[in-house]
Amino acid sequence: MKKILSVALSTAMAFSMFANVIFAADANLSDEQKFSALKEAGVMTGLPDGSSSLTKPLTRAELAKIIVKAIDLQPVTGVASYKDKNYTANHWAAPFIEAATQAGIMNGKDATAKLFDPTGNVTVQELAKVLVTALKLEVPSSGDNTADSWAKGYVAAAVEKGYLPAGINYQANATRSQAVVAAYAIYQARQIPTVSSYTVSEAGKVVEFKLSNNETVKVTLEKALEPNKETEVKFTHNGHEYTHKVTYATTVAQKVVSVKADNLKEVVVTFDGTLDPETAGNQDNYVIKDKAFRDATLSDDKSSVTLLLDNDSTSNYLSNQKEIELEIKGVKNGDGTKTFSQSIKFTPSDVTAPTVKEVTGLGTKAFKIKFSEPIDPSTAQTSSAYKVDGKAIGASVKFGFPDTVIVQTNLPVGEHTVAVSGVADFSGLKVAPVDNKFTVAEDTAAPEVVSAKTKDLKEVTVEFNESIKSVSEAYVNSTSNRASRIVIEDTKVRLFFNSPLNYSENTVTLKGVSDYSDNKADRDVKVTPTLDTVRPVISESELKLNSNGHYVAKIRFSKEVDPKSALDVENYVLKNSEGKIPDIAGIDRDGHPQLKPSFENTKNRTVLVDLGTSLKSEKYTLTITGVKDTAYVGNVLAPTTIDLDVAKAQNGSIDRVWYGKAEDGKQYVYVEFNKELATSGDGNAKSAAKYTLLKRANNEDKYTIVGQLTDNNDDVDLLTAKAVRIKTDKKLVEEGYTYAIKASYIANSEGKFLQQNSSYELVQEFADSEFITLKSVKATSRTVVEAEFNSKIDNVNDSDFSINGYRASRVSLSSDGKTLTFTLDDDHKLPADIKGATLTTVAQGSIGTSNEYGTKIQAQTAATIKDEIKPEVVRDGLKIKRVDSATTATYEIGLQLTEAVDFNTDWNGVDLKQVYDLFEVEAKEGQNKTYSGTVTDVRYASTSSFTGVIIKVEFKLNGSNVSDLGSATNTTLRVKVKDTNEKSKLIVDKTGNKNPLKGDSTSNYINNIGLLTE
Repeated sequence: MKKILSVALSTAMAFSMFANVIFAADANLSDEQKFSALKEAGVMTGLPDGSSSLTKPLTRAELAKIIVKAIDLQPVTGVASYKDKNYTANHWAAPFIEAATQAGIMNGKDATAKLFDPTGNVTVQELAKVLVTALKLEVPSSGDNTADSWAKGYVAAAVEKGYLPAGINYQANATRSQAVVAAYAIYQARQIPTVSSYTVSEAGKVVEFKLSNNETVKVTLEKALEPNKETEVKFTHNGHEYTHKVTYATTVAQKVVSVKADNLKEVVVTFDGTLDPETAGNQDNYVIKDKAFRDATLSDDKSSVTLLLDNDSTSNYLSNQKEIELEIKGVKNGDGTKTFSQSIKFTPSDVTAPTVKEVTGLGTKAFKIKFSEPIDPSTAQTSSAYKVDGKAIGASVKFGFPDTVIVQTNLPVGEHTVAVSGVADFSGLKVAPVDNKFTVAEDTAAPEVVSAKTKDLKEVTVEFNESIKSVSEAYVNSTSNRASRIVIEDTKVRLFFNSPLNYSENTVTLKGVSDYSDNKADRDVKVTPTLDTVRPVISESELKLNSNGHYVAKIRFSKEVDPKSALDVENYVLKNSEGKIPDIAGIDRDGHPQLKPSFENTKNRTVLVDLGTSLKSEKYTLTITGVKDTAYVGNVLAPTTIDLDVAKAQNGSIDRVWYGKAEDGKQYVYVEFNKELATSGDGNAKSAAKYTLLKRANNEDKYTIVGQLTDNNDDVDLLTAKAVRIKTDKKLVEEGYTYAIKASYIANSEGKFLQQNSSYELVQEFADSEFITLKSVKATSRTVVEAEFNSKIDNVNDSDFSINGYRASRVSLSSDGKTLTFTLDDDHKLPADIKGATLTTVAQGSIGTSNEYGTKIQAQTAATIKDEIKPEVVRDGLKIKRVDSATTATYEIGLQLTEAVDFNTDWNGVDLKQVYDLFEVEAKEGQNKTYSGTVTDVRYASTSSFTGVIIKVEFKLNGSNVSDLGSATNTTLRVKVKDTNEKSKLIVDKTGNKNPLKGDSTSNYINNIGLLTE
């Protein structure tokens, strides 16, 4: 089709008054000018003498040509299907009449006689029907116009689109001028506009394109755009394909950049953009095992958070140079489009001694020293640590958590120096004794309030403009609600109340607020509470064996929890690996523990659930529901299920034993435990006497003792906190025999001896290879493959792996380090049934995938990938076939699937109607007629032409039988598979895994749906 741009330009030049106006955008051309433009474009040619003759009636032949040209239909040559006199294939209008007829746009005047009447005139309402049919416009059921009843809807649709004027005589003959106006509008609408701008929303999932004709096209992407990266987006609009480069520009956080601890009391988490202040500043959204945070402070640029460990115990600080894990849950980015939920390992590194950051005089009776980092209060609270003007002083020293001391001593007005010695941080590094100058001045003003904020409804923090020495009492709204506890931290006063604040504005009164110059005043401050609306989550859990031989599930919540709900046995349900309630002592018939849970300490954050003594050496699950936090309006834990592995509960176990070459003809034996080990005392893991070599014939069950691996303690090295390496000259490989290690009376880092089946002697066979080997591999979708290995992986080299001969586009490692997830791009995705799909590993020399001990993965031939891919509905994959019926609209609908499916043979007699209920079928004709479908049969087919589900459906309209679905050109069909199939698994694939058909839906116009054949 000719491009309208050239037509527009030529038309504009022909009429100087429209110079520089593009045809597609010009709405002020006269009918004659529009005719000239259409003539130039080849849509109209005029009469034989070349004139437009716009006032003359329009013939049926002329209309056929105009409409075919306007909508760019292909003329049909060599055909003459009508029997009008002088009408042959050589008739000038025959190609256009035949094209319009085959497209269903125009029909003959006399179907029986097969007459078209090419020279007959066209009425305005007939013109309306042809236009609406050609453009497939929606036809309203009625119209407020003077057209004949059969034409009212067509006229209304044509008028609404601007193809015909309103209020004219629609029974009159149409003029060529009216045809020109309609053809011009149609032709104009069919031009290809360009993208003039775009906006990105919904975290990169939606792009709205603004076109040059002012149309807006909304495109929802299957995969969100990668932030701040130019990406090509393809879409189709009005039959035209567009490709446009788009950048999802955002300054909100998308990932964690780093986690650092330059001192042992503070952790700094840095993101690549801005964060939501409410969730980022909530310390409950961050967890380090066995540690508690006092607060989380968001930086001024809102891109980093400083976490301060609480001061509630002397051991609540990090270990220097020892790797630790921070878990982030519930932190949202700046626009709330992403919620972070991940664990990050980092190593605290405090190599810098604290320094005096600032010294401030607090009147003539005290001065304040602020250090560069949190300091150990035990080193800072003696007056001997401070010399003023070179002399020792007698003073009272008050510690202000976390980095401040206030020294109370009388000083004259003027300049002074203070030297600090012996004050240390939590890694033991001490401040250098450098003189620091400060000025003392008279202070006669009482403290003033700077700000106040709440933590839920029972805690208020009031900040003052200077350091506070004391507060005599505090209450909110009235003296009947006094603060039960007052905590002073330098310029901040924390108030705790037993009774809640009002939801609206409150007045907090502090009596006798005194500074260190003994200036005193009463102060009031208004505050409106911020409610705690964050649910508690389970931040960590483990199964332990206590000193009484009871299995105890230790569950740590992200925040303090309400004792009534947390210690209620009804909120805990234990199930075995088969998903059933175990019939064992200590658990009732509903799966609840018979002993009441307890808190591990007074913080009400860690719950100990006693599961008795009878758990078998297998895996269980514990589901926790109904637990609330301590917020005034309690937030309830979402139902959560944790895994409990009894085999690893007895204070630890051996994870893996393997061997490798050493020097001098000897070998190394590596023993990896799942707990950190003791390195002194009776349970010292470095004692050579604790490791015995065993062997057994492969056809026998019992081991015989070969002897100690070594008698020399120097041959036992602690490789990591959880693993030892032992040098030995013992024979470790012999055909027909299996070797094992017995590790006896080894303690974990808490001093508790490791146990295996109630024995302190742990036995573990050598791994089949010194290499890391593949335990299992499965595909969870056509683009995602998960591989589990027999050892934790520390370093991953992507090139070590191929799936069906291709490398994954992305490889990620699980938090426990034992599972790799491979993501394939669409060009290399697996077949739906993944028959023959394999994962191949390749050893890569010095840079290969390895664990923290340097042990590499084993090269092996292709490992078969287990199929856990759920069959899915193929988009736009509907088929349909009418089933003969005199009274009802009965059809067979083929729902194409990605792979063959079948009934689940494990139902054991489930009624077939349950399968029928899985499908929702609906047909819709236009906007006003909706046909409800009732499924009467379901069967499956897998042939060369069709794979999927065939559903027999009877359609009704408003509960009444109908004989047909109506106009195929205007009726859509929708079929949905309900999500309940995921749970009931009534329809599954034909693999041995019985993956359930995934709930989904598809729809299409019936005239675009293929014919069902089997």
